[in-house]
Amino acid sequence: MLWEAFKLALQSVRRNVLRSSLTLLGIVIGVAAVIAMVTIGNGSTRKVTSDLAKLGSNMLIARPGQSTFGPGGTTSDSRSFTDRQVEALRNQVTQVRAIAPSANKQVRVIYGTANYDATVTGTDNAYFTAQDWTIAKGRSFSDSEVRSGSAACVIGTTIQKELFGAVDPLGESFRVDKMSCTVIGLLDSKGQSAFGSDQDAIVIMPLRTFQRRVAGSTRISTIAIAANSAEAIPQVQAEAVDVLRAERRVQPGEEDDFSVRDLTQMANMMTATSTMMTMLLGAVAAVSLLVGGIGVMNIMLVSVTERTREIGIRLAIGALEAQVLTQFLVEAVVLAVLGGIIGIALGLGIAFAATLAMGVPFTVQPGVVALAFFFSGLIGVIFGFFPARKAARLDPIEALRHE
Repeated sequence: MLWEAFKLALQSVRRNVLRSSLTLLGIVIGVAAVIAMVTIGNGSTRKVTSDLAKLGSNMLIARPGQSTFGPGGTTSDSRSFTDRQVEALRNQVTQVRAIAPSANKQVRVIYGTANYDATVTGTDNAYFTAQDWTIAKGRSFSDSEVRSGSAACVIGTTIQKELFGAVDPLGESFRVDKMSCTVIGLLDSKGQSAFGSDQDAIVIMPLRTFQRRVAGSTRISTIAIAANSAEAIPQVQAEAVDVLRAERRVQPGEEDDFSVRDLTQMANMMTATSTMMTMLLGAVAAVSLLVGGIGVMNIMLVSVTERTREIGIRLAIGALEAQVLTQFLVEAVVLAVLGGIIGIALGLGIAFAATLAMGVPFTVQPGVVALAFFFSGLIGVIFGFFPARKAARLDPIEALRHE
């Protein structure tokens, strides 16, 4: 009986192609919107998580003042960190794999006729470990270069491309602000950060070189602390705070004049925000599914009215109410499911194009696709039941008299 009802439903769809297409439209738009929004949102969440991971794994960032994450850095003019405070952290904080002091400045770098605005960072070799930088070519700083403040630099791929082009940068000298620096290493590419800045537009030099010849001060603006594991982060953070409070002579009860922030917490917060936005957008898009369901019900009611005489004939020659109800219910479900299939294909196509344009991963969740398909069928059942029941309960005599 179901197979016969399915064939009759397909015949009805073919008989009224334009009307059926318009009926499908609401379901198509609803399903496509849900699939596209959820897929784009999941891709954005994955991109944020990936970008934050590039900043370093199991990372804590210490900054003077009450700082915020991002390119802005510190938000107050508190005393900068000192070499003594960095050494105290290295000696007293346990379960860490690297502690790297750094300071940075935006300057123009020049090689021949090419120039570029770069972030120049002064630090030591622990920085490469803490920030998960890999040296693709060349080497890191030697101990003597770090101690003496040699004019040696490790550069990012953007600097290599913009300044040197096809020229091998190793051993080449270029100008960093007012000083000349020799390239000893080339970093692997990291791409954009979670804040939209180009992480590869970087020049790294020994901290002492930076302080003497670029910054003109002994200021240390950031200390990167990489814990051995995610489980060790709370302990490392507490120890770092205690050490810095003691070294900076912050009295009991006084507010810290520095901050030690956990990048993992930030990643979780940004991921939760992105997930919430995805859910809200998906919920808004799902409203159009209800509109599509109402459209299915309206068209099925019109269909029942138009086919009243046909229904009367079927009932008069012995068709059961259950058979008539099944026929119209299957028609509604077929319309809704067809709309769901088209909507899924359209939604995935829109999501693929959008993620490609936005530069985020195309992340399809089979569960969401299956759920959208299930709900399109469910809408057919729910909104098709009332018209089907109305058709099944028609009086055969009154139906035969209907013009």
